Amino acid sequence: YAWDANEEYLFKAMVAFAMRKYSSKNTTQISNVLVCNVTDRVSFWFVVTDSSKNGTTVPGSEVEVAIRRNRNRINSAFLLSDKTLQFLKITSTLSPPVEPSTPVWLIVFGVVLCLIVVGIVFLIVGGIQKRKKKNKASTERENLEEKGEVTVTVENGIPCEALDLKAGHINGVFAADDERFTSL
Repeated sequence: YAWDANEEYLFKAMVAFAMRKYSSKNTTQISNVLVCNVTDRVSFWFVVTDSSKNGTTVPGSEVEVAIRRNRNRINSAFLLSDKTLQFLKITSTLSPPVEPSTPVWLIVFGVVLCLIVVGIVFLIVGGIQKRKKKNKASTERENLEEKGEVTVTVENGIPCEALDLKAGHINGVFAADDERFTSL
């Protein structure tokens, strides 16, 4: 931020404006604001004099109140904020922190409750679909058994194909295969 004579003039004008707004006397001029000890970091102190009383200084409490009341105008003139334009011994006019209209705990509670409800609905719908598939599979098996196409036996809850006992069944493990065994 380049601080030059023009910026200093603007600052004096803004302080004179604040004093005029506060005192309602319209006696404060730009020449009544004295800026002293300006440094490269743009820090300085200033004094406001009262022209009607032959150069006596205005009490610091009046200057503080005047600046506090017009702080937003001074900040706006320099395109700064309370964080960047600091007046020592004058409290900042930061706005209070924004309070949400709904408490945070209520939002968290609502999210957790919604997740629980979604989980319960998922379990109920999944159970209904599983039951429908099970009923559909059992009705198809009964329909096939009624037609006589396939005889299905259920052992230990596992459906097994029925053996054709008339034709017999050969177990390949115990089949006598001479080629596989060597003679003694």
